[in-house]
Amino acid sequence: MGPSWIGDMVMAQSLYKLLVSRNPEIEIHVVAPPWSIPVLERMPEVAKTFELPVAHGELGLGKRWALGRSLRRGGYQQAIVLPRALKPSLIPFFASVPVRTGFSYKWRDGTGLINDRRLRDPVYLHQTVKEYVFLGLDREEGQLPSILKPQLDVDISNLRATVERLGLSLGTETVALMPGAGHGMAKRWPGEYYAELASRLAGVGLQVWILGSEKERGLGDVVSGLANHPNVINLCGKTSLTDVIDLLSVAKVAVTNDSGLMHVAAAVKTHVVGIYGSSSPDFTPPLTDKKDVFYLGLGCSPCYSRECPLSHFRCMKEILVDEIFSSLITVLGALGNSDDGKSMKGSLDQQGQLPQRGLTDDT
Repeated sequence: MGPSWIGDMVMAQSLYKLLVSRNPEIEIHVVAPPWSIPVLERMPEVAKTFELPVAHGELGLGKRWALGRSLRRGGYQQAIVLPRALKPSLIPFFASVPVRTGFSYKWRDGTGLINDRRLRDPVYLHQTVKEYVFLGLDREEGQLPSILKPQLDVDISNLRATVERLGLSLGTETVALMPGAGHGMAKRWPGEYYAELASRLAGVGLQVWILGSEKERGLGDVVSGLANHPNVINLCGKTSLTDVIDLLSVAKVAVTNDSGLMHVAAAVKTHVVGIYGSSSPDFTPPLTDKKDVFYLGLGCSPCYSRECPLSHFRCMKEILVDEIFSSLITVLGALGNSDDGKSMKGSLDQQGQLPQRGLTDDT
């Protein structure tokens, strides 16, 4: 039973990788919301997916019962329920899966829905990915193994078709900007900051793609409108999630809030510049070595609120465009060196480098 959010589903691949590494003959099927199915289809460890036929927040007891009954034919040996809520544990119970593994949780303890209950130690399991991997261990194991990082497959044919359809260029170095975040405004670096960054990047000859869902089309319009440069292209709402996976694979760097697309970018090995405010890189870091993380760690952070409860939004506003741009200069210069020197390196170096607060190691 997969998680509801795209970023969490990407991180869940570390669990799938663990299971397959320990038993190559295992077959993993995942029940998931429809919006995350495209991500699962890019994971070679997942043999089959089932669409969860209920809306977010809907009980849908009859729908869950019907899906569970239909899954009885699968002869499943174990169900691993990643969410800690009650509703996701209903389908494996209705499917009569003999071993139903999940964390002990107040709303379902004592119900019999989970019969292989695990205790969640918030200190030991201080990251979402560690929680998921822990559920794949035998009960007797007391130590987590090394985390296997997510890695999504890229479809080159779809990439070429998407680039052609959208009139994009693969001959120009590209930076992807992802200004949205599904959990609320408190996770979003200000749109005008993204616009200034986009303008400066385009000014040194880079192509800038603004990526996001249809819901973020307006935000993308604001960023591209303020940037006011033909090299800044708003693609929000013009791409499917599979298109975005493939486009991110050819971007040099992705600048992003703590969002699902941040984890997608990390899983296609694009260098991630992650910006955190109301959430924490300690809990949901991008699972890649190719990253720079910006997080001020104010006394009020992380609050995990949808809106700033103190109305000052300092956690994001005080991360300045100069700092992010400086980080990009450094990264693009290093990538240019590793690729026998790309044409952008000279132009970028002329911009100078500013002190940065990026954290490049695992936090």
